[in-house]
Amino acid sequence: MPVRSTGPARSDLVADTALRLLAERGMRGLTHRAVDEAAGLPQGSTSNHARTRLALLESAVRRLAEREAQILAPEELPDPRGGPDAVADGLARTLHRYLTRHHHLLIARYELALEATRRPELRTFFDAAGQRFRDPLKVLVTDAGSADPARHVLSLVAWCDGLMFSCVAGAFHASAPTEDELRAGLTELLRGMLDA
Repeated sequence: MPVRSTGPARSDLVADTALRLLAERGMRGLTHRAVDEAAGLPQGSTSNHARTRLALLESAVRRLAEREAQILAPEELPDPRGGPDAVADGLARTLHRYLTRHHHLLIARYELALEATRRPELRTFFDAAGQRFRDPLKVLVTDAGSADPARHVLSLVAWCDGLMFSCVAGAFHASAPTEDELRAGLTELLRGMLDA
């Protein structure tokens, strides 16, 4: 099926290809020319959508946030009235789906996060994209009875991010935990936070 020459489809193709290259080749492997070649686009197409390297990185961050929103689906967050166990169950399903079906997106995510530590202008963009996930978590833990939602969101995000990093690039990269294992860990964490 031919690619449309203009419009959102081309922008998404460029950004999706950038994410794939980040996962496969790392930050050094991401160039405008490499995106053109990997996407099967005429030379210069990527530059038409993202003239600078920063613009290309911002495009990748934007697309990553869109794709993560489809995976993490904040509107599917569990009903906090079910208590810590219900919240853990819903979050475990989401984390397991991400770890087992979207490994390359996690690698691209960490490449972009590291690059954002060196580029303040990308950091701002990266943080704003991530806020769309932290806000629903704050509502979730608040509704579940958290006495300190901001601190509990930090703990929950740090636990999830640490686990994902360990399973993608760290000491536990050989195999992803099962959904039951994720549920057990999240249940322990959430009971400690919410039952206090």
